[in-house]
Amino acid sequence: MAVGKEILTKIRSVQNTQKITKAMQMVSTSKMRKTQERMRLARPYAQKVRLVMSHLAQTETDHGLPILERRDTVQRAGFILITTDKGLCGGLNANLLKKFFAQVQEYQQQGVAVETVCLGSKGLAACNRVGLDVIASATNLGDTPKMETLLGPLTEIFKRYADGDLDVIHLVYSGFVNTMRQEQHLETLLPIGQNVLNEVPQDREYSWDYVYEPTPAAVLEYLVRRYLESVVYQALSENMASEQAARMVAMKAATDNAGNAIKELRLVYNKSRQAAITTELSEIVAGAAAV
Repeated sequence: MAVGKEILTKIRSVQNTQKITKAMQMVSTSKMRKTQERMRLARPYAQKVRLVMSHLAQTETDHGLPILERRDTVQRAGFILITTDKGLCGGLNANLLKKFFAQVQEYQQQGVAVETVCLGSKGLAACNRVGLDVIASATNLGDTPKMETLLGPLTEIFKRYADGDLDVIHLVYSGFVNTMRQEQHLETLLPIGQNVLNEVPQDREYSWDYVYEPTPAAVLEYLVRRYLESVVYQALSENMASEQAARMVAMKAATDNAGNAIKELRLVYNKSRQAAITTELSEIVAGAAAV
């Protein structure tokens, strides 16, 4: 029964793994509800600020703010890459990094230098493996996104754009669609207008106008920064909701696979046990017949 004991050991090992994956599935389900609620609460503010910025992008052209200046040519591109800190969430990070590296490769083929800000340890590790220039990063973000954690990296990359060291900034993250589906997004964050002007109808009979206090430049500078921060915060919230949904699905699949493996191992164990019993009976019958 040495083989039978080995099979029983495997069964107990798979059962222990199944308990872990079941617990992780339940934890991810609970966290997913919280992240979805946080994501829904953040959406109205981000959408309203985005709408106001689309109005301003159409009306205010003589603002004098460096961060709103457009570049005729792109020589250096920046990326804000949002990934997870932990694994075991299916192909969420792999699919996002595939889209990210495809865009990076396209830029490199055009001779455009690339700089990256990584939010999440998985993206940071991937960028370090391929030798990309990471100018700032933030890891161990936890289950609740905190704006104070993001301010340092975001300030660095926005300052580089305002100083003319970067010509374009892209935002890469996983958007939450539903529990079974997450989409990879690559958006143009700066210059403002390329991804927000489409949200406002262009065939209006009147133009948007605002009264500023104290000055248009001061109001716009503050609003632009809040807009950029809200977009990144919303993207991080969506990425966290996608992470929990993907992990829940992955852990459920792992739990089901463990159950199937246990059934197959039990079948093998029963067959080997029956074969051993049959062999022993045959030996007893043969011995009795010989006597």
